[in-house]
Amino acid sequence: MAKKKFNYSSIVLSTLVLAMSSFSAGAGAQETTTSTPQELAKLYGNINVQSSAPTSVIVELTAESLVEAKTKGKSQTQGNLAKERQKVKDAVKKASKSSKVNKEYDYVFSGFSVELPASEVPALLAIPGVKAVYPNVEYTITSTEGTAVSAEEFSPLMANSAPFIGSNDAWEAGFTGKGVTVAVLDTGVDYTHPDLDQAFGDYKGWDLVDNDNDPQETPVGDSRGGATTHGTHVAGTVAADGKIKGVAPDATLLAYRVLGPGGSGSTENVVAGIEKAVEDGAEIMNLSLGNSLNNPDWATSIALDWAMAEGVVAVTSNGNSGPNNWTVGSPGTSREAISVGATQLPFNLYNAALTTDAGTYDSAEMMGYADYKDMEALNGQTLELVDAGLGQAADFEGKDVKGKVALISRGAIPFVDKAQAAKDAGAVAAIIYNSSAGQIPFVIPGMAVPTVKLTQEDGQKLVADVKAGNTTVKLDLPYAGQQPELVADFSSRGPVVDTWMIKPDVSAPGVDIVSTVPGNGYGSKQGTSMASPHVAGAAALILEAHPTWNVDDVKAALMNTAVNLVDAEGNEYPHNTQGAGSIRPLDAINTTTLVTPGSHSYGVFSKNKGKQVEKQHFELKNLSNERKTYTFDVKFDGEPSAIKVKASNNLKVNAGKSQKVNLNVQVDASKLAPGYYEGTIVVSDGESTYDLPTILFVKEPDYPRVSSVGVAVNADGSLELSGYFPNGAETVEWFVYSSNAAGSPVAYLGDVGVFENVSEGFQGFEWDGTLTNGVKLEKGKYYNVYAYATYKGVTSLSGGNFLYE
Repeated sequence: MAKKKFNYSSIVLSTLVLAMSSFSAGAGAQETTTSTPQELAKLYGNINVQSSAPTSVIVELTAESLVEAKTKGKSQTQGNLAKERQKVKDAVKKASKSSKVNKEYDYVFSGFSVELPASEVPALLAIPGVKAVYPNVEYTITSTEGTAVSAEEFSPLMANSAPFIGSNDAWEAGFTGKGVTVAVLDTGVDYTHPDLDQAFGDYKGWDLVDNDNDPQETPVGDSRGGATTHGTHVAGTVAADGKIKGVAPDATLLAYRVLGPGGSGSTENVVAGIEKAVEDGAEIMNLSLGNSLNNPDWATSIALDWAMAEGVVAVTSNGNSGPNNWTVGSPGTSREAISVGATQLPFNLYNAALTTDAGTYDSAEMMGYADYKDMEALNGQTLELVDAGLGQAADFEGKDVKGKVALISRGAIPFVDKAQAAKDAGAVAAIIYNSSAGQIPFVIPGMAVPTVKLTQEDGQKLVADVKAGNTTVKLDLPYAGQQPELVADFSSRGPVVDTWMIKPDVSAPGVDIVSTVPGNGYGSKQGTSMASPHVAGAAALILEAHPTWNVDDVKAALMNTAVNLVDAEGNEYPHNTQGAGSIRPLDAINTTTLVTPGSHSYGVFSKNKGKQVEKQHFELKNLSNERKTYTFDVKFDGEPSAIKVKASNNLKVNAGKSQKVNLNVQVDASKLAPGYYEGTIVVSDGESTYDLPTILFVKEPDYPRVSSVGVAVNADGSLELSGYFPNGAETVEWFVYSSNAAGSPVAYLGDVGVFENVSEGFQGFEWDGTLTNGVKLEKGKYYNVYAYATYKGVTSLSGGNFLYE
C-alpha cells in the first residue's frame, strides 16, 4: 500500500513544532525553546526529503537583487548582497555539511544553486534570509527537430515567414535592427555560419553549460550526448543575412548556451544565462525553451520579470502542449515577458491535372509557384511541351521554349534552379518528374514558374508522348481555396494559474520554418521555439525605430497592432489561443497610440450574493503630433448582462502625452455559470482601433487539478509517484493500466490508493509497486499511471508512462 510523503510547501509552523515533527525524518533542524510562529520559506517542486540521494535546488534570498532593489527605489550594492548571500551560504553549510554551491546570482535574481542530499532540503526553509527554494528542473527546446533542407530543394523563398509578417516592408522603411543587440539563450549558435557570421563581434557570448566563452552548438559526435541545431535555427530567424534573411538582418547577436547536448538543460543555467545576457548589455533576449509547469512563480519566470524591469525585452516561447487550455508552461507564464504562440502561414491551394492526346496523368500535383496570377493565367491553357532533359542551362540551348512548358527530369541540380533555367529560357511553366519510383515528396514555395510534379512512371510516359508527336499539354490548375493563417494545434494555450493572465501575448509563424543550421546548412523546424524569434527580431526593428521606448512600449506596440486570427471555419480564435493576434512589425513601428498593458485579467469573481467590483487601469499614450479623442467599447463574449464595465468616454489626450484610464468591472457571479469569460476592449481614436484582450473568471476556475504526472524508480526498487497540483487537491486517486509499448492491448490493472488533503505544488507518493487488489507489478515492463485529482468540485485526469525496472 502507498504511503504519502511529506511536503513542506507553503506551511507556517512554530520552530518548536517544526523540530519535533516535520524535520524528524533527518532534516537536521535545530531545536529552540521559543514557540513564536515562524513563517518558513516556500518550497516549490517535488523533492523526496526521505532520500539521501544528492539533488540540486535554487535558493532565492529575501535580500533583493540589484535590479529588484533599484526598481523599488531601494539602495543595494553587489558587495552588500554578496555579504547577505554569504551568511545564507554559511548557514546552509552548517545545516548540510556536504552541500556544494554551484552558481550564484545577484543581478536579476537573488540567490544561488546548491547541491545537497534531498533529505536536508527542508532545513533550508528555516534559515534566515531564505525566501524560497526551487528544484533545479529540466528545460528543453520547444520545437521538433524537423528536417534538413537539401541543396537540391533549397530556395530563399522557402524562408517566407519574415516577409509574411511584413519584415521586408520594415526594411524598405529603413529599419533592419541595426545597432540593436539580441541575446539568444538556447543550445548555442554556430556563429561561423555564412548567414550569421556578420551578426557576431569578437565577443560571441557565453557557454553556461561548459562555463567558457565559446557558445558553439554541440557538435556531431560529441561524447557527452546528442548534437544540436536548435539555437542556430533560432538565431537565423532573428538575424540571418545571406541566402536567408532573418526578421532583423542587421541586428547584433550574442549567444548563451544554456541547454546542453540533446537540447536539455537546467534552471540554474537558464537563470545564469538571463543574468549574463542582461549584464552583457543585451537589449532583447529570446528564450525558445520551456517546461510544462503552469506556474508564474518559478525561478526562471521571476528572473525574466526582473530582466524586463531592467529594460531588456524578454521574449519566450509559450510551449508545445496545445491545443487544450491551461497548457502554457514556464517561462511562458512570466508576468512581464512576451510569450509567443505559433501559427501556420496562409497559402492558396491549387489542384493540378495534365492532359495530352494520349490521356490524363493522374499523379500530377503542384510543386510550387511564385505568384497566384501566373496560376490563374495558365489554368485551362493548352501549350506546347518541350523535353528539356535535366533542366540545366545547357539543356535549353538550341530549343525554343518561349511561352511553352518545359518537361524536366529530377537530378543534377536543385528544383528551383531547374525552374529558374526554364524561366530564363522563356518557358511559362515546368513539369518535373521523379528520377526514381514514386512521387517527389517536396512542395517548394517560390518556384520561378508554376511547376507541376509527376511520378517517374508518368514522367516517362509523358516523355514518350512527346517523342511520339504529342507535343501539347492542357494545364488545369484550378484554385482549391485558401487556408488562412491558423494557430498551430501544438501551440500551448493559457490562462496562467494564480495570476489568471491571458497567454500567449502574441502569435507568430512557427510551422515549417526554414532557417540556418550548423555546418553552413538549412533546415525546417516547427514549434513555438520558431515563433518566438520572429517576435524578438520584430522587437529589434521597433527599438531601432524608437530607441527611447521602454519594454512596455515595445510589448504594447506588438500587441496593439497584432492581427486577429480566425480558424478554418472563419471563427475568431479565443484570446488564450492567439493572444492579441499575429504580429505586424511595421504597424507596430508606425502606431500613433500605445495602450499598456496590452491585455487585462480581472481575476476571479466568487461572491454568492450581490455584485462584486474589481478595478483595472491602463495607460494611453498619444504618440502623434495632434490632440486625439479616444472612445472605448468593451464587450464580453455572449454579452452577459451580469457583467458591466464602466469606462471613460471621449477621453482627450494631448499630443505626446499620456493619460491613465480606469476600467472597472461589476460582476453578479450568482447570475453567471462558472467558467471564464473573455472580452475585448476596443480603443478608437476615430481613425484607428486597438483591441485589448481581457478576461475574468466566475467561481472556481477550471484549471487542471493535476499535471506533470510521472513515476521514478528508486535505487532500492521502490517507486515514487509524483504530480503537480497547482492549488492542492481534496482527493487524489492513483491507478495503473498496462502499456501498449510492446504492441499488447491496454488493460486496467488496479488502484494504487486514494490520498486526501494533498498540498499545493509538486507532491510525491512512495509506493512499493503493489496495487490495492494485491497485484504486484512485474519488473521489466512498461505501465501507464494516472491520477484523478479533485479540488473545489472540479476533477482532472493526468497520466504518464514508465518502465518498471
